[in-house]
Formats: sequence, structure tokens, C-alpha cells
Amino acid sequence: MHTLDFSVILNKWTSILQGAAVTLILCGVSIALALVLGIIIALLRDSKIKLLSYLCRFYVWIFRGTPLMVQLFLIYFGLPSLGMKLSAVSAGILGLTLNCGAYISEIVRSGINAVDPGQREAAKALGMSPFQEMARIVFPQAGKISLLPLINQVIATIKNSSLLSAITITELTRAGMLISYSTFRYFEAYLAIALCYLILTSIFSSLGKHLEEKMK
Repeated sequence: MHTLDFSVILNKWTSILQGAAVTLILCGVSIALALVLGIIIALLRDSKIKLLSYLCRFYVWIFRGTPLMVQLFLIYFGLPSLGMKLSAVSAGILGLTLNCGAYISEIVRSGINAVDPGQREAAKALGMSPFQEMARIVFPQAGKISLLPLINQVIATIKNSSLLSAITITELTRAGMLISYSTFRYFEAYLAIALCYLILTSIFSSLGKHLEEKMK
């Protein structure tokens, strides 16, 4: 009968905190880049230039239709065979950014399309330029509509970042794996990691609920 012993995990708490810090940093950088990419893709998908529109649709189709782990493997293990070698961290950020950006583009695009077309026509009637129309009329409303789905995407990205352990990045999940290998306390190690993810995602869930109440 296996006797639980969490004292071993408590002795390794610095490794867990370091892994959590790496997870937050990588997710923060990736989400920031993905937000910029997602907004650009969302705008270009409705572009009058058909080639740009088709390329953006193809990008979204590919990155939403294939598993993140396969994408990470293609970037980290596949690209070197084409002469493009990236560090594990660079490959992880690129993979998370491209994957998250595809989902964010659909969230932003849905928010933009949810804005009453009559308001956009009124903006044109008032002589606003396309930039002024987007900045003053569309984006403020689309941002409010998209905010909660974006929070959900942030939570999904934090959980998906556990796959970075597969390309040797010592983030939260890999930190737990290394602890379990050195102590042979697999249940305790993975339970501690699960609790850390639960805390991180709960923080952002609470933030989403707080923002929802503010918007009401």
C-alpha cells in the first residue's frame, strides 16, 4: 500500500514555483503576440483582397484543426530538417502564439460582426474614415463583446502550455515530472502540479467574473 508523503513535494517547492513562473512568462508573451496577430487576421479575413482573405482563412483552418502538440513538434523537431533551428523557448512561444492567434482571430471577428451594421453606416455618413470608424465605433463595442471569450482563451492557453514539456521546456508540468522522477512520488508530484494549474486558472476565472459584473 502506497503511503502518501507530501513532505517530499514541500522540499521541492522552489522548483514548482520556478516552473509556474516560466509558464506565466511564456503564456504572457505568447498571448500578447497572439492578440496582435489575432486582430490582424480578423481584419484581413474580411479584406476585399481575396488572396489575403483566403490566406487568413487557411491559417485559421490549419491551426484550429490540428493538435497543438503536433504543431510544436513540427516547429521544434521538423523545422531543423529545413535548416531553421529554433531554441525550445522560441519554438514554444511561436507554437503557442500561432495556435492561440487562430482562436483569438475568430473571437475578435465574431465581436466585430456583432456590432450593429447601422452604426458603421452612420459613421460613414458622418464622414469618418475607416480607421476612425474602427477606433471610435467598432472596436470599443467589439472589445466588450469579446472580453469574456478572450479570458476563456487565456485560461485554455495556460492549460495548453503543459504541452511545452514535450519539447524540453521546464515549465510547470515538466517541473512536476522531474520531481516525480527523482522522488518516485508520482501521485504527490502530479497532484501538486494540478493544484497549481487550478490556482492559476481560478485567478483568471475570477477576473472574468469580476469583469462580467462590471460590464453589467
